[in-house]
Amino acid sequence: MSVAVDKLRLLRAQAGQTSASKIAKPTMPVNVRLLLQRHAQIKQGPTAVRASRDREVPGEEIAPGLHYTEAFMDWFQPPPWIDTTFARWIDPVHHGRLLHFDTETTGLAGGTGTRAFMIGAADWVDGRFRLRQLTITSMAAEVAMLRVFAEWFNEDTVLVSYNGKSYDAPLLSTRYRLARLQNPLQGLGHLDLLHPVRRRWKGAWDNCKLATAERQLLGVVREDDLPGSEAPAAWLTYLRGGSAANLRRVAQHNAQDLKSLAGILLHLATMSQT
Repeated sequence: MSVAVDKLRLLRAQAGQTSASKIAKPTMPVNVRLLLQRHAQIKQGPTAVRASRDREVPGEEIAPGLHYTEAFMDWFQPPPWIDTTFARWIDPVHHGRLLHFDTETTGLAGGTGTRAFMIGAADWVDGRFRLRQLTITSMAAEVAMLRVFAEWFNEDTVLVSYNGKSYDAPLLSTRYRLARLQNPLQGLGHLDLLHPVRRRWKGAWDNCKLATAERQLLGVVREDDLPGSEAPAAWLTYLRGGSAANLRRVAQHNAQDLKSLAGILLHLATMSQT
């Protein structure tokens, strides 16, 4: 009788262990859990944006989804010829050939998935600084923007940028290629001011970003400026029906970039003569 009781107790114990093993959940590795959470977020789509009545984009709509602005201002008085020995160029460049340009894009990493949603360019016309901007408010307007921008170049145009050789120019070249349009930047002279600034002040400044260069050389301190890293979110928010307020701030940021490009260029040219 005792043997039977002991056997029954053993069977019950085994059954209890099996049940417990079924109830217990294995511990999921942290990296796997985070990956599954990220996957769920992607499936849910982007965060919803509250619809806004503030949809005013600067400029005139010159094509569906393409806005154009143009402004003239008094901003420095360039000499007829710009000394470019600071960029290790032998021959000076007439200021009428210079085209300062800067883009605002959907990302900072580059690649074929990144596009420019705003292109700004500035030059001197009859002694005054002309600032032009193109902004797209739909994906379909990109080709029209690229075509208009291509009309702003001549065969002897010299580009002026800040890190444009490594970022803006290659990005635009990719977009022209994907649109099956001729690249107007190809073969043009290009003064990338980041490189001479680095050669002169690397180690003396905390960094050689444009904001640092304009502060050190021009005394420009931006107030209420929207950082360039927030520009993609400003555009995407607008595309989803949100406010255009930050998109207008992007345009102001871009305009100041262009003004600073011209000022830094002239500062470097003046230093070359001393």
